[in-house]
Amino acid sequence: MTEDITIPLPSLIHRIGGEKAKQTKVIALQYSCELKRVRRSRNWVVTGDAINIQSFTEQLKTQSDGFGYLIQKIETALLGHADKLEPLEAKLARLIKQTPGITLGELLQLTQCTMAEARVARSNADL
Repeated sequence: MTEDITIPLPSLIHRIGGEKAKQTKVIALQYSCELKRVRRSRNWVVTGDAINIQSFTEQLKTQSDGFGYLIQKIETALLGHADKLEPLEAKLARLIKQTPGITLGELLQLTQCTMAEARVARSNADL
């Protein structure tokens, strides 16, 4: 759940320009993300926790124009990582609400949480 994801950004400099890429690198670092070039190619990647990358994208939306390509690429890639965008507590609550008869073992298997977290979520759902 907390592992970093990597989103490829082919031809980033050609799409947004060198100055915008430098600005974007600084903004990415503020959100604990890394925007870097792939070896010596023209391709770039952004790496970080899914929630941090989503926050980084929201910040780019508030900036001036010119980040449309980058925002669109990141948001499209984040659709495949929707499970990592939801906090563990919310995910446990949603699973318990959807399937009231779900066992603690099934919760552990689906979310890779601890037994204590599953029990707390179960007791909170019963209230």
